[in-house]
Amino acid sequence: MPPQLTPNDLARFIDYTLLKPEASRLDINKLCSEAREYQFYSVCVNGSRVVEAYGLLEGSGVKVSAVVGFPLGAADPDAKRYETEVAVDGGAHEIDVVLNIGRLKEGDHQFVLRELRDIVEAADERLVKVILETCLLTRDEKIVGCKLAVDAGAQFVKTSTGFSAANGTVEDVKLFREVVGPDVGVKAAGGIRDTRTALAMIEAGANRLGTSAGVAIVRALANFPAAKY
Repeated sequence: MPPQLTPNDLARFIDYTLLKPEASRLDINKLCSEAREYQFYSVCVNGSRVVEAYGLLEGSGVKVSAVVGFPLGAADPDAKRYETEVAVDGGAHEIDVVLNIGRLKEGDHQFVLRELRDIVEAADERLVKVILETCLLTRDEKIVGCKLAVDAGAQFVKTSTGFSAANGTVEDVKLFREVVGPDVGVKAAGGIRDTRTALAMIEAGANRLGTSAGVAIVRALANFPAAKY
């Protein structure tokens, strides 16, 4: 029987996310203040906010995740590598990189693999999460994308940017977990705005959640007293 999920447990699943282009310094300050208060696993921010977030969270135990190639994944591989290096230099502990969706769909697997290996190398032993943007992929493409991410040395696969036609689903999380096995992380992201959805993603196999609604999700756990994981 798995242990009961507490609010503190649930908070440690969450990458508290703010990726809106209009996000201001005040918004980032609020994000990091709430992340400190609730002890989320990390904040996830755009590259230009990494240094700022790192400074605000130093000593808190909350990590900084930076997005790379976001949200399209279609930038030149050298640009994505450089973006990774800059994020690492700025203090990022983790990298969330968007896989090149068009190259995957046309079957150019070597391109995708080389690019992801470059990102993993540039991350310099920091954790890399590969975003597959599942709403744009067939089931077979999702499977191949997961395998390429693992072969490249990434530690996580992730379902969605939250900026495309639709979000990742419970079924996507189950498929990812089935493909990557127990030793690679699965991050569910996009559309996770309430506790019920968060718990469903965890039950399906996610061990990280990307959400901008982290505070509401953790506070509402009291309505789910028998929540298990």
